[in-house]
Amino acid sequence: MKSVHIFSALGIILVAFGSIILSPVVVALLEKDYLSIYPFGIASASAIVCGLLLQKAGGFLRNFDTLKRNEGMLIVALAWITTAAFGAIPYLFFGLHPLNAFFESVSGITTTGATVLTDFSLYPKSFFFWRSLTQWLGGMGIIVLFVAILPQFKIAGRQMFFAEAPGPTEEKVTPRIKHTATALWLVYFSLTLIEIALLKIAGMPLFDAICNSLSTMAAGGFSPHPQSIMGYQSSTITWIVIFFMLLAGSNFALQYRMTARRRPLALLGSEEFRCYAFFILAGSICLALLLFFLGNMVIGDAIRDSLFQIISIITTTGFSSADFAIWAVAAQTILFASMLIGGCAGSAGGGVKVVRVLLAGKYLRREIVQIVHPRIVMPIKIDRKTVPENIQLQVLGFLFFYVLLMTLSAFIVTAIEGNPSIGLVGTAATIGNIGPGFGEIGPMASYDHLSSATKMIFIINMIVGRLELIPFLAMLHPDFWKFRK
Repeated sequence: MKSVHIFSALGIILVAFGSIILSPVVVALLEKDYLSIYPFGIASASAIVCGLLLQKAGGFLRNFDTLKRNEGMLIVALAWITTAAFGAIPYLFFGLHPLNAFFESVSGITTTGATVLTDFSLYPKSFFFWRSLTQWLGGMGIIVLFVAILPQFKIAGRQMFFAEAPGPTEEKVTPRIKHTATALWLVYFSLTLIEIALLKIAGMPLFDAICNSLSTMAAGGFSPHPQSIMGYQSSTITWIVIFFMLLAGSNFALQYRMTARRRPLALLGSEEFRCYAFFILAGSICLALLLFFLGNMVIGDAIRDSLFQIISIITTTGFSSADFAIWAVAAQTILFASMLIGGCAGSAGGGVKVVRVLLAGKYLRREIVQIVHPRIVMPIKIDRKTVPENIQLQVLGFLFFYVLLMTLSAFIVTAIEGNPSIGLVGTAATIGNIGPGFGEIGPMASYDHLSSATKMIFIINMIVGRLELIPFLAMLHPDFWKFRK
């Protein structure tokens, strides 16, 4: 018997999400595009009605203090799938095929940024605002948002909070989860407003500045311009986006401590952040040299574009300041390697996460040393704290299943499409929530031409990648499905 907690919690989330779907109506009214009100009104009403029905099925439960871990994980997984489904409804009214609409919505809510659009001129501003808003909501996390704003989850939010972002450690910035969620969203919201202002000052149209800022802070990559950031032809705009992508891929909890708690060295004191900065610097230098010598780029442009693309890929944002699909294979190889890293834990970025790469490197180093010195005791430490053995095993298990799922997906897509580049790069781009790949799915291209089967696989990749595999793997165990009556 399924728990009433699941029905009630999911219903509450859908009612709240249904209210948010009305946001693009404001844009439609400002643009006097009254026909665009209808799609969002229908989607909003559908989500709210479905949410109320689910709450009724759950007996309108309001006390979630006894929520179990498996219930929290299932609520999180279902919340992402159902919000993506209702978020796809407006796209249907703008002419997208149902599968394409769901693909675009999942890509938005998971902050992947892979698109099926081929002609941006066909859609109104409310359409592009909704794309970027879905990314912004998903960037910090749908559940983190509702834990912050909904009083029903003030205590039980812990189970869902950590189920949505199951990193190697459970980090809080305040003793209470609700306050932690609120603090993270405060940093997120403030940075978004600052970026909007700076982009507007730099000459970007206000609407574009809003949409691009929503997507930047979400590490998402959806832009109202068909050529992404490259289309604005502004070095100043490019450097502003570089800075905020860097922050989007950094731990927001540390940024909160740095600003609200007045600890200016909070980021630099983090071993993960230093490793993150090292990956960016090393990758950017190598890429800049390749662009300068092989691509005959001006050194200034090579530095800017290499830094932009490395940060964009590592943070899984997916913006582009150049069409890297036409770069030399050596340059693309560096970008592909960056796809396998991801942002910092506690950031808007997806992927493996830097802390897992760091821990795996230290684990490998210890194994090598112990081959030479079998009796040596070498505890693995991050930020001078010993990482428990069970956490080490969890990280290794995560990496194993990540590679396994990526390999399986790549083989299947390659067989379907008859193209190993789409199979390998497309899988890495979707499971890592990066978005654009190379060639036919490059930054100036689209996923629209892919087969329905491939799109479905990539949709699964995006959702599983955003949830970081943990709830997905837990669901494979029979005991996961034992709920209270």
